[in-house]
Amino acid sequence: MSGLTLGVSTSAYQTEGAVDEDGRGVSIWDRFAHTPGKVPAGDHGDVACDHYHRWPQDLDIVRDLGVHAYRFSISWPRIFPTGFESKPNEPGLDFYERMVDGILERGIVPWVTLYHWDLPQPVQDVGGWAHRTSVSAFERLIDAVTRRLGDRVTHYNTINEPWCAAILGYEAGQHAPGVTDRVQALQAAHHLLLAHGRAVPIVRANSPGARVGMVVNPVQAYAASPSPQDADAVDRFHAWFNQWFIDPLAGRGYPERIVEEERAAGHWPGEGDPDWLLPGDLSTISVPCDFLGVNYYSRSIQRGPEEGNLPRVIEEPADDARTDIGWEVYPDGLYDLVSQLHRDYRFPSLAITECGAAYDTEPDADGRVRDARRVDYLSTHIQAAERAREDGVPLEAFFVWSLLDNFEWNEGYARRFGIVHVDFDTQQRTLKDSALWLKNRLRS
Repeated sequence: MSGLTLGVSTSAYQTEGAVDEDGRGVSIWDRFAHTPGKVPAGDHGDVACDHYHRWPQDLDIVRDLGVHAYRFSISWPRIFPTGFESKPNEPGLDFYERMVDGILERGIVPWVTLYHWDLPQPVQDVGGWAHRTSVSAFERLIDAVTRRLGDRVTHYNTINEPWCAAILGYEAGQHAPGVTDRVQALQAAHHLLLAHGRAVPIVRANSPGARVGMVVNPVQAYAASPSPQDADAVDRFHAWFNQWFIDPLAGRGYPERIVEEERAAGHWPGEGDPDWLLPGDLSTISVPCDFLGVNYYSRSIQRGPEEGNLPRVIEEPADDARTDIGWEVYPDGLYDLVSQLHRDYRFPSLAITECGAAYDTEPDADGRVRDARRVDYLSTHIQAAERAREDGVPLEAFFVWSLLDNFEWNEGYARRFGIVHVDFDTQQRTLKDSALWLKNRLRS
């Protein structure tokens, strides 16, 4: 692997189940998934992969694959059921302590994600990420978890994909908590970034020597044609989708192009900053980190307005170049993305914290899951990561999303990203051909 750490990823709500055991509280995803019409077929994470009870078996699978690291997340409502308790829920901390010990006993490096979207519902009831209260509640979570695990865990991701949590959760309403308000989305984005900035020094105090970073999901955009209008559409997409979340981490504040758009729309004051952007916030957000986590799945093709923008020659990806969720397979996008991130920002290190494909392949009559398209996807994307390393990008890790078929958020159980098939009726695990390919690659 040319020095590239190879791992697999999961998250708590997508896999654990056991939503009402050992003092766990209700999260925004419990509430959202149980709201009729929000998730296909009424799917929810009440049982999911039953990872809460089957984690030893699942960690044996990780060990037997031979991967170097396992990325998983902490369920916030397991530690603070309402988000506002003065003391953490000890059974919740005990569970993650057992799991971390089990990971280490199997010779695997744990990468802990401290927030993967399962905000306690009572925190949402007082405004959620759109309110500054969420930041102080998050600080308590970070302190409790890193005090308990800090002597054993050496890699922490503070926040996973703030774009999804803010935009899909508070503007589009496609994710929990299902709010549709642009101003709340801007507030949520800021408070998620601020929570990261506040968390980093707590992690370092409680886990000396640990490496800490944030996980973003930037998308590499390409112009649909050589026209200036399409090139401008790429620049605007980059500012809105990528720079809005990465520039503040790098000490550059929010991109002026989007600020001006928000001013024009009445979402930002005509002069000065909004009342939720306080003095010192941007300095806190830009605390130096050890790495930037990058989740990559596909690229984006951007088009400007049609008027005055013709004729154009536009190439669309073929249907067979898409996964079952409709995302284009484009490994060169991974290479281009991490290369541009390195050129533009010079973070000390980058890590691909998620990369994978949704193919809904079921077991054949002989019980084998022949997911050849996923094998090809993983092979070509790992090659793109290795090529970036060879060309000087400080890319340290590549995590496959995901270890298990799981609850795929607003897609429910209809989409399967796992390299291990899960029968959700029996909870039987079956290694797909992609898992066997990964195991053989590592052995060789």
